[in-house]
Amino acid sequence: MRKVDFNEIKGFICDMDGVLYHGNRLLPGAADFVNWLRQNKKEFLFLTNNSGYTKRELQQKLARMGMEVSEEHFYTSALATAAFLKEQSPGCSVYAIGEAGLLNALYDAGITMNDVNPDYVVIGEGKSYSIDTLTKATNLVLKGAKLIGANSDVSGPIEKGIMPACGALIAPIEIATGTKAYFCGKPNPLMMRTGLKLLGCHSAEAVMIGDRMDTDIISGMEAGMSTVLVLSGVTDMEDLKSYAYKPSLVLEGVGDIVKESM
Repeated sequence: MRKVDFNEIKGFICDMDGVLYHGNRLLPGAADFVNWLRQNKKEFLFLTNNSGYTKRELQQKLARMGMEVSEEHFYTSALATAAFLKEQSPGCSVYAIGEAGLLNALYDAGITMNDVNPDYVVIGEGKSYSIDTLTKATNLVLKGAKLIGANSDVSGPIEKGIMPACGALIAPIEIATGTKAYFCGKPNPLMMRTGLKLLGCHSAEAVMIGDRMDTDIISGMEAGMSTVLVLSGVTDMEDLKSYAYKPSLVLEGVGDIVKESM
């Protein structure tokens, strides 16, 4: 693993779940890390594969935990999914299972809802997921709708364990229909390129910070960025042995970035 000089890094792309917080609990060192970013005039973007929240909801979620970050610092897999569909098929219609973050992003991109003969079936995380919506989605795919997932994560950290994420929720549809979904969130390079564009950075000037090897670290590595794995989420040191690639640096949490920069 090579050293990362955080003082020389211009842009920071940072995952949220398992990096800044677990559920509604801010992780140790997260506030110090954000203060350090501001004090050192770093460009930063919180990039989350969770499609359920809007940017405003994420801003308010952090505010409730005592961290004030404005909306322009957030980008989600829901926004990446909506941007992909707008580019691929402007004005298309979808049958979507998800929360406000996904639905609002689709509406804002000029995409309409259709549960009869949609162009796409789009799956995100959400409490609206049920055997009825799952059955509807499955049959729409069988009738020809293309299958899109907001992200490929199979689980996400919460305060008391993990919860199934989009990759796990979409799997029954893939199995039942024999159709493979296309995922728009990390590690899709489209999402990483958008993140770098929003930061105004080249990949060599940026670092990706996350708690997952299979989404955060691989997406940063394949985009040509330095990568930092934090052990505050779903990955521990033993897990690293099962991957053919490795991060540039492993830290206990984002608070250690402040210490490393001194």
